[in-house]
Amino acid sequence: MAERRALDLDALAVSDRFRLFNFTRRDDHVTYLWILRAVDRLREVHQVQVGADEVAATLRELTAAHAEAPEIPAQGLRHRLDELAADGVVHRFDDASRAGTLASYRNRQSVYQFSELGYRAYHAVENLLGARVEDVNLSRLVFSDVLEDLGALAEANRTGRVEDVYRRLSRLDAVMEDMGRRSAQFHVTLGEILRSTEASSEVFLRHKNALLVHMSDFMAELDRYLPRLDRAVHEVEATGLSTLLSRAADVDERLFMDRTERLEDWSRRWWAVRAWFASESGAPTRAAELGQATRSAVSGVVALLRQITDAQRGGVNRSTQLRHLAAWVFDTPDDGAAHALMGAAFNTRSARHLGVAHEDGDEFAPTDSWHDAAGVEVSVTLFRSDRSPTHGVPKPVRRDTGARSELRRRQTEGREAERASAARLVQEGAHHRVLDDSDTKVLLRLVTKALESRSVVAGRMSSATGDDAGTLVKLVPSDQGSTVRTSQGSLHLPGFRLELASRARGARGTRSTRGADGTRGDQSMPTRKGD
Repeated sequence: MAERRALDLDALAVSDRFRLFNFTRRDDHVTYLWILRAVDRLREVHQVQVGADEVAATLRELTAAHAEAPEIPAQGLRHRLDELAADGVVHRFDDASRAGTLASYRNRQSVYQFSELGYRAYHAVENLLGARVEDVNLSRLVFSDVLEDLGALAEANRTGRVEDVYRRLSRLDAVMEDMGRRSAQFHVTLGEILRSTEASSEVFLRHKNALLVHMSDFMAELDRYLPRLDRAVHEVEATGLSTLLSRAADVDERLFMDRTERLEDWSRRWWAVRAWFASESGAPTRAAELGQATRSAVSGVVALLRQITDAQRGGVNRSTQLRHLAAWVFDTPDDGAAHALMGAAFNTRSARHLGVAHEDGDEFAPTDSWHDAAGVEVSVTLFRSDRSPTHGVPKPVRRDTGARSELRRRQTEGREAERASAARLVQEGAHHRVLDDSDTKVLLRLVTKALESRSVVAGRMSSATGDDAGTLVKLVPSDQGSTVRTSQGSLHLPGFRLELASRARGARGTRSTRGADGTRGDQSMPTRKGD
């Protein structure tokens, strides 16, 4: 199911999720891993949002218990937590309640919390680091459980026990996912054993009997249960498949999915279960394919066992051959003879490489082999004379004076319209009238600049100012607040009164203002040096 959901993601979503693993590619990736372990330990005690000081204290506890845990200074820890926040592994929030003094507040008291996908990425790394080859196996006892669950599912759907339908179907889905993971992991590990037994033939010979017995028992159980499982799947469908899936979707408690999405999800899960055991038009089931792969693996193990036995009996294997070759290379009179001997042994020859960059450099990964990547066209000039072809004398640039004049005229008209709107806002104010689109655009730009310059002192928002091209806006704290009506709707400013004024360049002194009550007045407003 996870593979099916991953196939539905587009390239941008895949890139964003791969970004969660950026911490594993940094030079101090082990340090980032221990920081995430400290955050995870705090999460286990239900402390979801943590500060840098709490993470540092937990790291000291881990250092006392694990000698390999690093000691990280406070400044370096905060920087690395911010890097993890930039990658999306954790979320960062500014918590003003943790600031005891104004100086500590200015130092940005931040708290951090695992993101949902970041927590999954961290656990994927931990599961990879904790994987052990000794854990792999093919569970032969699972077939009896699956058969029992299918029988109970058919009975629950026939008698209308909705909760039992959901419970049995969920258990079947989990068992199928675990079975697929176990089989894939077992055959991958077995393939590695078959490729690397020359360095550890003693280990292989010591465990060969247990390996062959394990695979033989699994195939015997699979052959015994596969026809019964096929009949059980068809018996479940005979009780009403649409009713079964509808009942499972009704009981499903995933509140962030509507009923249609839950129904489609359970339908995909059931067809995954069906693909494992129910045959259709003579096509092999996934369980039958697993049995065939296991039989092939048994044949491979027997062939490898015969190869190891023959090599030990004759005393010649790959290791002895490489030792003899190394002795010959060491006894050669000069480097040229040594290179010639190695080239003849491994069939290597010098090659001339001719290549050019592909038009779309992002289409192929840098790790792709040249054999797998698509070819590119090479010019005859480059191939014959090792010189890149030229396009001749560059052509003169075409000057479209008409289009440039039209663009300049539109820019001039736009600037004149904005200046007229700014002047109209200063003269008539923003209240007691409906602003058109041009006035609204200028006012929103001014309010945005004022909001960007706002500050909080002692937990209260002070006044904020912003100016643009000689027009000044001031947001003054007010209990009544203010409202500006525009042609697109109303702009509410709770807790602030809006004042507009004209800031003349090079002047200092009185400015004309208009407040939310519509009254005009003069007030002395400071100007910055150089205005």
